Amino acid sequence: MVKKIPLTIFALLYFTITSSIYAQQSYYSDVDLNLTGTSLKNALAVKIINTHTNALDYTPGIWEASRATDINPVNSSEVLLIYGYSTSGSTSRTRGINDNGGNNGEWNREHVYANSLANPDLDAGGTNGPPYADAHNLRPSDTQINSSRGNKKFATGSGNSGAVTNGWYPGDEWKGDVARIIMYMYLRYGDQCKPTQVGVGNSSATPDDMIDLFLQWNAEDPVSDVEKQRNTFHENTSNTYAQGNRNPFIDNPRLATRIWGGPDAEDIWGIYSNSDTEAPTVPTNLMASNITTSSIDISWTASTDNVDVTSYDIYVDGNLNTNVTSTNHTLNNLASNTTFSISVLAKDAVGNESAQTSPITPKTLEDTTAPTTPTNIVISNETDTTFKVSWSASTDNTAVTEYEIYIDGSVNGTSTNTEYTANSLTASTTYSVQVLAKDAVGNSSSLSTVVNATTTDGGTSSANELFFSEYVEGSSNNKAIEIANVTSNPIDLSVYSIKRNGNGGSTWSAPLNLSGTIAAGDVYVIINGSSSIQKLIDEADLNHPNSSATNNGEPINFNGNDPVGLFKNDVLIDIIGVFNGGTANFAKDKTLRRKLTVVTPNTTFDLINEWEEFPQDNVDNIGIHNTATASVNEEILNNIKVFPIPTINGTIKIQNKTNITINRISVFSIDGKEVFNSSKNLNENTIFIKNLLTGIYFLKIKTNSGDKHQKILVK
Repeated sequence: MVKKIPLTIFALLYFTITSSIYAQQSYYSDVDLNLTGTSLKNALAVKIINTHTNALDYTPGIWEASRATDINPVNSSEVLLIYGYSTSGSTSRTRGINDNGGNNGEWNREHVYANSLANPDLDAGGTNGPPYADAHNLRPSDTQINSSRGNKKFATGSGNSGAVTNGWYPGDEWKGDVARIIMYMYLRYGDQCKPTQVGVGNSSATPDDMIDLFLQWNAEDPVSDVEKQRNTFHENTSNTYAQGNRNPFIDNPRLATRIWGGPDAEDIWGIYSNSDTEAPTVPTNLMASNITTSSIDISWTASTDNVDVTSYDIYVDGNLNTNVTSTNHTLNNLASNTTFSISVLAKDAVGNESAQTSPITPKTLEDTTAPTTPTNIVISNETDTTFKVSWSASTDNTAVTEYEIYIDGSVNGTSTNTEYTANSLTASTTYSVQVLAKDAVGNSSSLSTVVNATTTDGGTSSANELFFSEYVEGSSNNKAIEIANVTSNPIDLSVYSIKRNGNGGSTWSAPLNLSGTIAAGDVYVIINGSSSIQKLIDEADLNHPNSSATNNGEPINFNGNDPVGLFKNDVLIDIIGVFNGGTANFAKDKTLRRKLTVVTPNTTFDLINEWEEFPQDNVDNIGIHNTATASVNEEILNNIKVFPIPTINGTIKIQNKTNITINRISVFSIDGKEVFNSSKNLNENTIFIKNLLTGIYFLKIKTNSGDKHQKILVK
């Protein structure tokens, strides 16, 4: 179905649309539109991510945005309904602009990229803000037809919308809209929103997970004026419910062809579809310089063309390496002491290519330099059978590729990053630990200075390191971090610091260095100096000033998308959030509290298994962490016995010689997953837990007088 414009409003729309073409191109003024393939895809992704400055709420944000963006061009009191094709009923093409809701006869908000087909689901981080409430993915739809679509994958069909053999066909009028929305979601959210997860098609002819189905629909169904008005609205951030970014494939469907191939889609800008058939001249004077063990600089004299040379393809050993717009480039990550065959060809805007240059054959230098010796060796997370080793990265003239970890003079294992966990150790034993660095050709540094590590005795204390126990992302400046000491000994804070990773950047903030001591079983609370909640002020051990001198209280000035790290001797040992995780709102307007089953730090953030979520400004538990404060009744600790440790044949015995009632017993694996629970027959003299596999577990005994926590080892 062709999307037609009534003659009565044609003149007005012609002026609007013609003007918007030039506005669209100005939006992309800092994007190199001469790129092709995944290079163009990545450049456009950066643009739409950086300009997505307003995260809308699902309610009311999407309702209000839809009323502005999806107005019926011939009746401003109506909105157009995606998948619709008739004048009334559940297949209506229009509906009254205020007839929204969840009942029959109303219009709702359709996630074109279905929530549950994303991986993880679009609502994994909550229903407010992206990706769940990305307005480019939400279109008005009749409530019943929206329900009929459900989470069916898009599939081939014809005519009006409806279920087909393999999924859902959106209808001839809407298939282009759908394709361009899926393409946007793929750029905006990457692998979370792969086209292969939401459509039935083939991706073998594309460089990634785009499928032929959406490329075909994009070419067959031209951009509508409603699509264009949606882009115009959302770029203009003076509109309250505008996101700030655009969908590039609405602005020019041909961009999809340049990225993924397939049939030629409409070139609205006209910059890719002229009659130019003349190829550029072959580049000349190709030469190599500044050769190192792992890199080669190449340069050449520019080609000429009847219109314009737009880019150059660089080939290494016969394979396309990259596409550039300049006449020089540095080839990195090359093997040392190796000869490479390098050639270049020129391209113009419509894809005409010159022949390749004659190849040059430079050779990288031989690598004979060893990496520097690792420093700042830190031991943490000690148990009776394990401990963690961390260190500062070594440097090398080429690249460090591996570290060897020595325990008592022998190699215990290797690591490609700057941490390692030693396993199968003996309780109450001191080990000497050293680390050396290696490069790709086997050059090795000297062994680091010896650091001693001592395993615990396997008693009731189940950790030997500090960790974060609470993250308060409250209103205004009500921000706080709590650190817990669940060990059996006081810990000196002078080697610890806290840093913030602001706004998904690639660096940590300046550190907030700590001082003093945390007593065994105590917590340490740090608050923003401008906090106003009295409970935070009362419980604060450190009131960090909010001033220009501290960059407004940094790092205790985080938002819900700002990870915070706990460092020991400047080595990360615990984290809340994902470093350089973009705008993921993992804790927006929330309090996060560490689960009591977690007794060790973790440099990989695990929201589901390790944290509990509470509403904004909930600070009822700040200054207290049940596991950390050892608030269990001493009578329970002394008279409820757990044995044998280590267990024999996977059987645990719990002996209760008190008057205390045991209500529930739970066993958790070392990663915090519950593997056993029972609330039956728990008040007999001896209770048996059987058939546990070899490993370390955490036992929680819930009683009417408090909880007992104990680590158990099954051999």
